[in-house]
Amino acid sequence: MAVSWRSWLANEGVKHLCLLIWLSLNVLLFWKTFLLYNQGPEYHYLHQMLGLGLCLSRASASVLNLNCSLILLPMCRTLLAYLRGSQKVPSRRTRRLLDKSRTFHITCGVTICIFSGVHVAAHLVNALNFSVNYREDFVELNAARYREEDPRKLLFTTVPGLTGVCMVLVLFLMITASTYAIRVSNYDIFWYTHNLFFVFYMLLMLHVSGGLLKYQTNLDTHPPGCMNLNGTHYQNTHLPEHFSEHFHESSPGGFSKPDELTQNTFVKICMEEPRFQANFPQTWLWISGPLCLYCAERLYRCIRSNKPVTIISVTSHPSDVMEIRMVKENFKARPGQCPTKTKATFGVHLKIVGDWTERFRDLLLPPSSQDSEILPFIQSRNYPKLYIDGPFGSPFEEALNYEVSLCVAGGIGVTPFASVLNTLLDDWKPYKLRRLYFIWFWQENRPDYVNIQLYLSQTDGIQKIIGEKYQALNSRLFIGRPRWKLLFDEIAKCNRGKTVGVFCCGPNSISKTLHKLSNQNNSYGTRFEYNKESFS
Repeated sequence: MAVSWRSWLANEGVKHLCLLIWLSLNVLLFWKTFLLYNQGPEYHYLHQMLGLGLCLSRASASVLNLNCSLILLPMCRTLLAYLRGSQKVPSRRTRRLLDKSRTFHITCGVTICIFSGVHVAAHLVNALNFSVNYREDFVELNAARYREEDPRKLLFTTVPGLTGVCMVLVLFLMITASTYAIRVSNYDIFWYTHNLFFVFYMLLMLHVSGGLLKYQTNLDTHPPGCMNLNGTHYQNTHLPEHFSEHFHESSPGGFSKPDELTQNTFVKICMEEPRFQANFPQTWLWISGPLCLYCAERLYRCIRSNKPVTIISVTSHPSDVMEIRMVKENFKARPGQCPTKTKATFGVHLKIVGDWTERFRDLLLPPSSQDSEILPFIQSRNYPKLYIDGPFGSPFEEALNYEVSLCVAGGIGVTPFASVLNTLLDDWKPYKLRRLYFIWFWQENRPDYVNIQLYLSQTDGIQKIIGEKYQALNSRLFIGRPRWKLLFDEIAKCNRGKTVGVFCCGPNSISKTLHKLSNQNNSYGTRFEYNKESFS
């Protein structure tokens, strides 16, 4: 079926607009900086010495400055949760954009990796050119101390070179430890290497303070390519063709026929020697704001989570799921966030996947001889101190802001929906939601695992509705996965012209299917807005 442009704009429009703006900023910075160092008169002599490597190194550095500042913003999770929950962002589409924070963080990280490679390669060429193209008449401009100096000395004996090598090593550790295989097999490696970002930013501050690349400051008294009448000739300066016709080495001043030259061409005369100065470091202007914001948030989170929670119970559920019930002073969670909250306690469910969750389970639940494959096993004991940070924002907070919502959960993905269901059981009237479709599927072949019984405790005015419309109200367990296309068509038919919120927390294969169906057209005028939970 054809894609509905109305649904596509609702689901993808703002995301692609922000992506286009981000790409445009990267391209604009790269191209503007490239032209500045390629054609700017203040970099005329430096460009002659280093060539294309100068332009690429500085252009890639501009892109790195932008992305090194943006990459921290999506990780300010407390700020994002505040913006979502306080309704400071009135537009639902804009609030849904906050759900892409992790994706944007990864995108900026990949961009930093790519342009770091370009930056390093360009500076390796620059180090070689500094050595090969050593200019005795521009001693101040040279980074090398003499001609044919070993370029490796520039890498390991200068501040920009040494800090650059260290940053490459730190970035390599962060990249490799961020892969899915490392995160699952040993989460601690990912956690500790990712916190090397602070070392990376400190090295970055030192890296730009070396001042190896310099620009000319006296353009008025020494225009690039000018001739010095005192006898100094800049041999590597490329002169215009009509100018070189009048230039002869035999004359001490460089001119054989001054009168003829003056009559036929315009000559720029050097009033003094060129003077050079190191560029003012601009990187700190880019990253100081986001870095201070992120550090302030980390400090706030550290203070907020410095008191341990009181563990009430730990329950071992089938399929390697563990539930922890806790009490914490002043703990507040909004509907849709992962903790399932009651008036007295709140709880979290953990799927035992990877080394960290396995060690956490062994710490709270010592091995027991009881069989927890059929019934949950509750263990009561003296627990170690546990510190909780959060809660943070979740896409499922929007589930109650639609008139109609479709919630699809796979396995442990039911956790955030449990919070929504608990809220509706307490009191559903304050919320906009009037119809909820809830689907939960799992892989285990255990047909007697779920036994749902519905009891109607208040019957006033409800028997007639049930008798007329819901004659077959009972518990039904379907084998296999839902037929998603038929399900979407049925929901669209029953909710003509309405906007339906689609929420998914499950496998990527199901998520892609629901995302695709949400963008497709239907004949009932129903629009589906897709929301997905992203886990690190």
